[in-house]
Amino acid sequence: MGILRNIKSDYEIYENQSMECLVAIQRDDCKQIKAYRKKYKGKEPLPSQTIEGYKFVMDEEFESLKIDFSQKLRFEIRDLLNVK
Repeated sequence: MGILRNIKSDYEIYENQSMECLVAIQRDDCKQIKAYRKKYKGKEPLPSQTIEGYKFVMDEEFESLKIDFSQKLRFEIRDLLNVK
């Protein structure tokens, strides 16, 4: 029997609460999000800081979501919520 491995994706999935959509952020860039949350934890209002990522779109052929790599967008970090 073969060995099953957990293959990690290059992207983490976040929900953008203001746009009401799912967003894919590269794992390397997620360090910026964690640093932002740590720095401004418990502070209101949160300052504006953006991060690049890709939006999820509906794939009609397979009736599921897929990452739209055609355009890189900028998202407000304060609007992102990690999806597990």
